[in-house]
Amino acid sequence: MAEILVAYYSRDGAVEKMAKLIARGVAEVPGMEARLRALPRVSTVCEAVAEAIPEEGAPYATLLDLKECVGLALGSPTHFGNMAAATKYFLDSTTSLWLSGALVSKPAAVFTSTGTMHGGQESTLLSMMTPLMHHGMVMVGLPYTESDLTTTVSGGTPYGASHVAGVDGNAPITEEEARLCRAQGRRLAQIAQKLVAN
Repeated sequence: MAEILVAYYSRDGAVEKMAKLIARGVAEVPGMEARLRALPRVSTVCEAVAEAIPEEGAPYATLLDLKECVGLALGSPTHFGNMAAATKYFLDSTTSLWLSGALVSKPAAVFTSTGTMHGGQESTLLSMMTPLMHHGMVMVGLPYTESDLTTTVSGGTPYGASHVAGVDGNAPITEEEARLCRAQGRRLAQIAQKLVAN
């Protein structure tokens, strides 16, 4: 089975729920499975070290996960129209993979959750794409053949799946958002399969 790495940072749980839906979409493609991995918080205290294994949730993502998997779905909450510091910190640690070209031609997709409808979903997704493109990854968005993109009044963008969690972070994922997450996982897995076959 080929694996897609679904790596995410989730502060309030919404991005984690999206990651699990994207992983379900990946698993809907025969011969593909998801490797679910979390990103640890960035400490504001110098030299603070988190436990190597989180107390709950998915194990932490490593550079080996990126190297071994045939594709990447990367998720982050939106912080002021940009990816969260934990996501950027993880990406900043990938220089050795960039130097070796380990991620070149692997497909990648991005997803996010915001507190408000106009909280910067698209700018966050675009900010996450930039370092992945520097790695030579092939960006996979959501095409408008996904009819939910034209009918949703919650999250969903052609740049990647998104969710409006509400200011308190407790709004449930809508049916449209869930379908778009699964569609993104399926599409990423299908494209990865085609690229591996060539």
